[in-house]
Amino acid sequence: MTAATRPRPRVVAAVSALLAGLVLALLPVAPATTPASAADGTEGSALTLTGRKGAYDDFSNLKVTVHQTRNLRSQGVRVSWEGGAPTLPDTGFNANYLQIMQCWGDDPTGPTRDQCEYGTGLVPGTFTGTRRVDNGAAFDPGEKQYTGAGAFVPFRPATGKPATTRSDDYTYFSPLDSNEQAATRTFANGTGEVEFELQDGVQSDYLGCGVNTAPAGSTPTPRSCWLVVVPRGTHEANGQELLNPSGSSTLNTSPLSATNWAQRIVFRLDFLPVDQFCPDGQPERPTVGSELVTDAVTSWQPKLCTSTASTFGFNSAGEEDARGQVANTTSETPLLGFTVDPVAEPEGGPSVVHAPVAVSALAVAFFIEGPSGVVQEMKLNPRLVAKMLTHSYVGDVPLAVPVPAHLKGNPQYYTKDPEFRKLNPEFPEQLPGEPMSLVVPLGNSDTARLVWNWLQSDTEAREFLAGKKDPWGMRLNSYFTGLDKNTALNSYPKSDETRAAALAAGGTSPLDYGILDLAPYSADLHDGAVRARRGSNGRTIMQNELQSPNPKLVEEQIYPGRHAVMAIVEAASAKRYGLNVAALPNADGRFVKPSTDTLLAGVNTMQPSSENASVLEPAPARAKGQAYPLTVVTYAAASVNQDTESRKAYAQFIRFAAGSGQTPGLSAGQLPPGYAPLPAKLRQQAKTAADDLERGAVSEDPPDGDPGSDGPGGLTGGADTGGDTYGGAAVGGTTGGVTGGGATGGGGDASPSASPSTAAGGSPPPSTGPQQNVAESQDGVTPGGVLGIIRWVLLVVLFVGGAAGLSGPIMLYFAQRRTP
Repeated sequence: MTAATRPRPRVVAAVSALLAGLVLALLPVAPATTPASAADGTEGSALTLTGRKGAYDDFSNLKVTVHQTRNLRSQGVRVSWEGGAPTLPDTGFNANYLQIMQCWGDDPTGPTRDQCEYGTGLVPGTFTGTRRVDNGAAFDPGEKQYTGAGAFVPFRPATGKPATTRSDDYTYFSPLDSNEQAATRTFANGTGEVEFELQDGVQSDYLGCGVNTAPAGSTPTPRSCWLVVVPRGTHEANGQELLNPSGSSTLNTSPLSATNWAQRIVFRLDFLPVDQFCPDGQPERPTVGSELVTDAVTSWQPKLCTSTASTFGFNSAGEEDARGQVANTTSETPLLGFTVDPVAEPEGGPSVVHAPVAVSALAVAFFIEGPSGVVQEMKLNPRLVAKMLTHSYVGDVPLAVPVPAHLKGNPQYYTKDPEFRKLNPEFPEQLPGEPMSLVVPLGNSDTARLVWNWLQSDTEAREFLAGKKDPWGMRLNSYFTGLDKNTALNSYPKSDETRAAALAAGGTSPLDYGILDLAPYSADLHDGAVRARRGSNGRTIMQNELQSPNPKLVEEQIYPGRHAVMAIVEAASAKRYGLNVAALPNADGRFVKPSTDTLLAGVNTMQPSSENASVLEPAPARAKGQAYPLTVVTYAAASVNQDTESRKAYAQFIRFAAGSGQTPGLSAGQLPPGYAPLPAKLRQQAKTAADDLERGAVSEDPPDGDPGSDGPGGLTGGADTGGDTYGGAAVGGTTGGVTGGGATGGGGDASPSASPSTAAGGSPPPSTGPQQNVAESQDGVTPGGVLGIIRWVLLVVLFVGGAAGLSGPIMLYFAQRRTP
């Protein structure tokens, strides 16, 4: 190659730069962070196992799936199956059903029968729901370990002595708190599904799930536990076939009997640690306040104590109490409080910073079993909720005959209310069980005030509370007058004075009961979720024994297939326990459920509080579009009147909570399902508040109060909002009718502004939480955004350099052509 034809180095470099720029432009940008489905450590966590052919029944076509087996805690976990024989009969549990129980056991092959929480008798059949194995004529010939009259499998706890005195010894668990599911239905198509309540070592120390089992000084090893499924067919343990399982004949042998136990399907469950996870000797920093952050804070604690050199305790309490403690903080009593409303700073007193740390919501959760299975969808408008909270249905007050005058003419239950039926035309009219009153928490709270503000912001609900009958003639329970005028109401009163004779088998009880016995308060929102998951509100309307020398009211036992409970809970607990939630109308009349999209839209409608511009007020009356009306932002509040080390430690807490603590997932340190990640502007506000707290002086300029895209609630530059926590951001419809799709009874399509999954009319993919990427940085720029910016800067540099490199040879070429 001659000098005349050889490419010049400058041209080669220029062309290479242009080609590199083209390649760089075409390369995809890496995601901001690992998606939550992978980052939370539960990808591949679902496990499917198959049954097998037994001595008498063949379960080899049965496939059972536990949908989460890692990073577990006290929570609900979905269990589904296919290939089973339909339960007989349609209205009962005589044959062909599954029995599910939680067991402990350190043997890697699985638990033994005596390690399982089971046997409280909540199924038909004398022995099917018990630990008894001496079933008379149906005695199991394969039973060699526990024999003789009255034989039973004693429960052996992880710690403590076995219960050996009798088969119904409730030393460790009872019908009121056991999580066993002694009968779960398989439908005509061979499938079934339940939400099983798991219990960790804090809730059930006798199982010890998640408790450290490693020797002192070794790496902590949380105890794994087991979920055991025992399928039941149409044969007893001795091979006897039921003569008429569709009618009078029913199984009568315990799943713990040897032959039945041999058919078990066993799933290993790995729990998060529940022991003390912080190093000894670290300074302990107390925090207190709103239970809206309970799930988030308990997830953050293990990471905080290893990254900040402080151990942060947490005590759930009413927001008003937390604000009082923050306002009275001193160097001797340092504190970080969590609140919804701002802390009122005393005039001339020390300043208080407010850092947003969690976006969450309230929800009406329910567990209702209809004739064809668990009810999945429900719509409630404010007037219906007002009727429930004021016990205006006849069945929501003690059973008095005749009906009390102040409720005469009202429907017995919400299921009989024409307004409810109009919104929910496909909801079953007859439930196997009796609908229970709406479960609400005891005490004063900002969350209760939010609910009442939502009701009072709706014209129909406000008029009902003022005494105006609904269009069908239903009226307010007169014991609850005046609620429409109380704009500061922050609790759930139960003022009806009606009393009735207690229920007693075989006679009339000398005891009576009132509204607090029929509809007891829950301890808190989380407790309400647990009660809903168990399908009982905890009512005590029955006498223990008719002839007892010391008669007393006892909690009612609800049998499988007859659960019908609703509760006001926080969205995180509803998600944690796998509860369905009602769709509620926002200010546009559009029915929506809490989801990432609807919560962030709810934040975007909020305005700064008149008391403190740093705090956004919940705004049910402004929640339009796809905004969820009961959205809440919770703030970490701290006084600067603390010692330097405490201020620094609490500032570190805030930075973590608003930073990596906003990454959705189930692993320690992440944001649990049921929360929406903080928008970028709120995270920046939290960072500023942390800086002010550490410095000991609050910035004079308040945060931008515009609730739009550039305000503290704005989404500009924030996290991707594409996730959907509950499987449907919007349900469609209007307050007065049933138009719209998504919820039961909605006949139309979703609103055009619905999320893609719901707008298309289909079901969104299953999710364990918000599926979006959240930046670790706190200034609103995600790692993916940084990479994108760098890519385009490099692209411009390469093109400019390439063009400059080629310009010289090109100009020289034309100059040479012009030369004579």
